[in-house]
Amino acid sequence: MAYFFLLLPLMIWSQSSFDVAEKLFKKEKFDQARPVFENFLKSNPSSLKTIEYLGDIAGRNKSWDTAIGYYKKLKQLKPSEANYYYKYGGALGMKASQVSKFKALGMIDEVKGSFEKAIVLNPKHIEARWALIELYIQLPGIIGGSESKAVKYSNELFRLSPIDGYLSKGHIDEYFKRYKNAEQNYKKAIAIGGSKMSYQKLANLYKNKMNEPEKAKSVLEEYKNKKG
Repeated sequence: MAYFFLLLPLMIWSQSSFDVAEKLFKKEKFDQARPVFENFLKSNPSSLKTIEYLGDIAGRNKSWDTAIGYYKKLKQLKPSEANYYYKYGGALGMKASQVSKFKALGMIDEVKGSFEKAIVLNPKHIEARWALIELYIQLPGIIGGSESKAVKYSNELFRLSPIDGYLSKGHIDEYFKRYKNAEQNYKKAIAIGGSKMSYQKLANLYKNKMNEPEKAKSVLEEYKNKKG
């Protein structure tokens, strides 16, 4: 019993140090949070949340190798968690975008596989489908790019979330310069949900792709008035 009471202050301090780091993270003071999380991890090497926070901080700093290491550890510690595969795939994809094309080619299958695994583990995982859409429209066809596969995941998104479905359809249309189709899909997303993202997507389309800045201004004004 005495031994337990000797340990108690250490346990309380340890927990409070995590809380301090978490508060710093939520205030976006990432450089301050990181060393506190790292110290906490030394005495709590299997703390999933700590490892995830450190991976997220590394990702925000574009330290992709470090982020990949943390997310890989999360997959090993809890292989049933979809989000860990999604984050691992995202960090790996970002690294692939910064290395030589030859080296990236060898990473693509693992990136895809990670997102696909996230969907297997969580069939309602929206972000993994968005990531696969982005991957399939940006990859050249010769190394696996495919608009039809992007559309497949867009259709799955539509069944899970009609707003994400219309936004993703609009995004695909915009990427392939079918601006009128993109406009209609973004308008449909606004009609059923009216999210900030929907308005922003339509406004950006008008301003950056269709050379209609007045329409862009009008769309943002509509959103502002709706919120007010």
